[in-house]
Amino acid sequence: MMEPRGIGALEPQVRELDNGLALAAVSMPALHRAVITAEIRVGSVYESSAQNGISHFLEHMLFRGTPAYPSAHRLAARFEALGGTLEASTSEEFGTLSISLPPESLDAALGTFCEVLSEPLLTDLDTERDIVREEILEGLDEKGRDIDATSRCRQLCFADHPLGYPIAGTLQALDAWDQASLQRHHARHYTGRNLAVVVSGPVAVESVLASASRRLEALPAGSLVESAVPEAQREPRFDFLGHKASQTALSVCYRAHERASVHQAATEMLLRILDDGLSTRLYHRLCDQLGLCYDAGAGYQAFDTAGVIELDGETAHERAPLLLREILDLTAALTASGPTDAELDQARRRCQWQFDAMLDDPESVAHFYAHSLLRRSHQSPLDRCRELCDVSREAVLAAAQIAFQPTRLSVAAVGLQRGKALDALQSLALGVR
Repeated sequence: MMEPRGIGALEPQVRELDNGLALAAVSMPALHRAVITAEIRVGSVYESSAQNGISHFLEHMLFRGTPAYPSAHRLAARFEALGGTLEASTSEEFGTLSISLPPESLDAALGTFCEVLSEPLLTDLDTERDIVREEILEGLDEKGRDIDATSRCRQLCFADHPLGYPIAGTLQALDAWDQASLQRHHARHYTGRNLAVVVSGPVAVESVLASASRRLEALPAGSLVESAVPEAQREPRFDFLGHKASQTALSVCYRAHERASVHQAATEMLLRILDDGLSTRLYHRLCDQLGLCYDAGAGYQAFDTAGVIELDGETAHERAPLLLREILDLTAALTASGPTDAELDQARRRCQWQFDAMLDDPESVAHFYAHSLLRRSHQSPLDRCRELCDVSREAVLAAAQIAFQPTRLSVAAVGLQRGKALDALQSLALGVR
């Protein structure tokens, strides 16, 4: 087995502030860009149904200005004059704020970046509300129904648990947010115990740590936010939405292993067997051999309290039952015999090369360590690469046999299905013979 080239040198200098905030700097002297990344323990998994979408809306509102740059335009102009563009995203468990810029702009950008984290003005709510409303509407039909099969399958899979909530929230909840509610949400989540900040690239490590410490030490420590454990899924589930589109979209979900599971690394390698390039099983079977889809994909997300494997594709309406049957046959084959030695060897090589590429990618390095620090993990990229590449064929088979059980299955379809075709989809999903 190959050994990753040089990623053992990607070791951060870490400082934990008195307020609990995890701060790190990673020296990558050969590069010509620096990156600042913050990971925040905020997202839809920490929301109630009445709050759903507030984390995502707050992320948008961070761009609306700080005391020093009190408008969206002035804040954007500040970062762009320094050679970067502020970016942000919200997921189920994490919010991310990040910027890539020339090293000579780092200290000036770091000051403004920390202002965005700690002192957002949260003004111009109605303007930003209109923007988020348009974002939500992109996923709805004229009747206000969610037409995204993946979103519907996630809701089916996790039922009433927040892991099934749409990250952007709903139009109804969107109208309820005001400055006071956003300030409360910010005060709960943007705190020392729920924040990690990492700077990577050709940086003066001690200087960066000192500068960031001064700017972030006044943040309140707050309390560590946690999410509830979803109820176990004990039976297969099926959902269909009739929608006039050119194809039927199909999403297949399996409840899988949580982040701390002993099967987590093996499940990630299982997904590489399924979908890590055009030659792997999913694309090869559904697209190359059968021509059922233009594209098909699979992914695995491991959360603190649960996990989910998702397989997605779109096909002509009349071929949707065949597409579902083929996806289920792929998972059944892996459950029966696992990967071949050749498949696992290729997955290991591609995994190692992916980690090697971090030597040229300060964004990936910053994100890796920000996630690790937020979870209070001491794992390095080299540790993680070795953990994944040490996974055996037997471990991948065991992970598949646990994850791909029929009782863990949820299937959502959106398209034009009726009569025998719809009955066939439902029978396949629910295991009715």
